[in-house]
Amino acid sequence: MDVTFLLDRYFKDVKNVSIDVFDAQTLNAVYRDVVKVLTAHFEIEVSVLQALSYCLYEIMDNVHIHSGKPLGTAMTHYDEKNKVLRLLIADDGMGIKASLAENKKYAQITEAEALELCLKDTITDGKGMGFGLYTTSRLIDSIGKVFILHSGSHKLIIKDGHKSVIENGFWLGTLIYMEIGTGTEIDPNQIVDHRTDAAEEYNEMFVETGELETLW
Repeated sequence: MDVTFLLDRYFKDVKNVSIDVFDAQTLNAVYRDVVKVLTAHFEIEVSVLQALSYCLYEIMDNVHIHSGKPLGTAMTHYDEKNKVLRLLIADDGMGIKASLAENKKYAQITEAEALELCLKDTITDGKGMGFGLYTTSRLIDSIGKVFILHSGSHKLIIKDGHKSVIENGFWLGTLIYMEIGTGTEIDPNQIVDHRTDAAEEYNEMFVETGELETLW
């Protein structure tokens, strides 16, 4: 994976970008490390961390389940001044169109259609529930500033509430990049459509018992 290209394209002129490579065995450890680094930034609303941590794990797990390749890369940077988190997850696997095509229902869709479909609820190649990118899209709708989903020769871009799919460049696999505002309180369980308790899951995993009373 061309990390230099990713840094130049998505983190240009930004210092102290965290870069982590993970596989099926290290996914959980890397995921915990990334979230723990974010929890150290007290400017980030706890409710944002609660929702983001759920989405982040789902996106990272998608690499293991759907890409067909063992490794994924996670890159993060927090802009304290503007309270904006940049997050990128990428793999060099089969890509979204080929993955969805493993489900006969989506065998004939175009690459552009695949990018739009995968953000919808229960759209899956049959190996998962089709919930991770759907919840991520709900997070973007709530506090997202920029969202890019790049797979093959197409990019889906959401910026300032406007969505477009363009043919631009080529990425072998799947690349997800987002910029989210972290200073606004949200309802994390609304982000996950109230199908699980994202707030409680985050608290149990990342917050010491004695600290829980200080969250509210």
